[in-house]
Amino acid sequence: MITQLDCTLRDGGYYNNWNFERGLVENYLGAMVEVGVGAIEIGLRSLRNQGFKGASAFCKDEYLKTLPLPDDVLIGVMVNASELVDDDALEYKLGQLFPVNSAASPVSLVRIACHVHEFSSVLPATEWLRERGYIVGFNLMQVADRTRDEIRSLAQAATQYQPDVLYFADSMGCMDPRQTAEVISWLREGWQGPLGIHTHDNMGLALQNTLCAIDQGVTWVDATVTGMGRGPGNARTEELAIEMAERKGQDVNLIPLMQLIRTHFRPMQYHYGWGTNPYYFLAGKFGIHPSYVQEMLADSRYLEEDILAVIEHLRKEGGKKFSREALDSARHFYRGEPEGSWSPDALLEGREVLLLGSGPGVKEHNGAIEQYIREYRPLVMALNTQSSVDSALIDVRVACHPVRLLADCDVHSRLPQPLITPASMLPDHVRSALRGKELLDYGFSVRGGTFRFGDSFCTVPVSLVIAYALAIATSGKALRILMAGFDGYGADDPRSAEMQSLLSQYQACAEALPLLAVTPTRYSVPVQSIYAM
Repeated sequence: MITQLDCTLRDGGYYNNWNFERGLVENYLGAMVEVGVGAIEIGLRSLRNQGFKGASAFCKDEYLKTLPLPDDVLIGVMVNASELVDDDALEYKLGQLFPVNSAASPVSLVRIACHVHEFSSVLPATEWLRERGYIVGFNLMQVADRTRDEIRSLAQAATQYQPDVLYFADSMGCMDPRQTAEVISWLREGWQGPLGIHTHDNMGLALQNTLCAIDQGVTWVDATVTGMGRGPGNARTEELAIEMAERKGQDVNLIPLMQLIRTHFRPMQYHYGWGTNPYYFLAGKFGIHPSYVQEMLADSRYLEEDILAVIEHLRKEGGKKFSREALDSARHFYRGEPEGSWSPDALLEGREVLLLGSGPGVKEHNGAIEQYIREYRPLVMALNTQSSVDSALIDVRVACHPVRLLADCDVHSRLPQPLITPASMLPDHVRSALRGKELLDYGFSVRGGTFRFGDSFCTVPVSLVIAYALAIATSGKALRILMAGFDGYGADDPRSAEMQSLLSQYQACAEALPLLAVTPTRYSVPVQSIYAM
């Protein structure tokens, strides 16, 4: 018998902090009964309380008893092993989390999610929970790259404690049906009890891997409504229910579920954006934790080129375990000591520099900008491929992002201006793509809170092209910097705070040049109108 477990309110909570509307929860419970789900993981059970999280992050019995829980469906919660193994108080923590008799609780199923290194330490929880009447499952995470001997050893360890079901999770979404079958066969060398699978959809294979697992004898399978779950999400409940009904030769009533999706889950999916895409596909392909992509997609500071650069960095350096520090570090794509062979002072010394940013202010006011350039002849420096001003009036262009350079190489090859870039620090394939282009090699490195203006290189606090351009103008001993097209973003956009912090750090430097915005801006810099200049 196959048990279809739905874990939408647990896995989906990584997007909305487990804060599901009560009406959604009630409709969801009814829809699960109609599609034949055998177990519902109603959320997490946790002792940690940092920041606001909704009821499904804790699933206290007092809350669960207020819900219309179905009678014929197992109600489960998940506990993260990291909360149980950080000291020796395993039984004490279990006693804080669960009543000593499962009959006193709406919860009958407890699953413990653990990494390989936590497994042996937390397995004894099986005895405590089973003695008190709970059904116990263990979810082994990140097993896709483990060897046959390692997986067999884990399975043998589980045999000593006999949990009710041993799950494995394709945490990185990198497995295909062949690998799924292989892992199952290795687990079977040490474990003969019920097996379960939890799939991720990075590469669009979550449902295929789930069905393959069923064919290999797995009897517990996970899914979520619309696939809502961390990163790209999971196998979709609505699709798995159809497949399961067909295998059982039964009809399934999808109407309540489809109504639930239309009224609640589709709007949430539009807002939060779960589901696979090329970034998740690459993360799955390279064994990178999907939370890296999820975090970057939710942060407007990360443009397409930033996401691809981070994925490439993590592919080389390793990204199986999510770390915000690693994410922040990976965004700053240049490492080591900066190098360069060109000094900007011969071009810029004593001259006024007009920086052309990418904001709409350049296009909106290009007539006045062009008139000013023709009359006063500033050194015009355009960021990346900015083209809203007559190209004949632009002296040089500035670019520093290797992925952006690769994407723009065809455009740069057609633009007549020399390109200031850290040429000697670029990857070989980027330099090759820019072959034939006049490159002015000014070195570049990133170190938080630091501006340094060398003759042929700079150190800046963030890896933004504007930081690089400010450093070039300062190193070149320009007279002052006029800024056009630095309109800014909305108050709630994290790019606004990042940009303002950068400008404030620059203005605090002893070597900083005077800044003057000549088109509308939201940033705290002096402003004059280009029309009056």
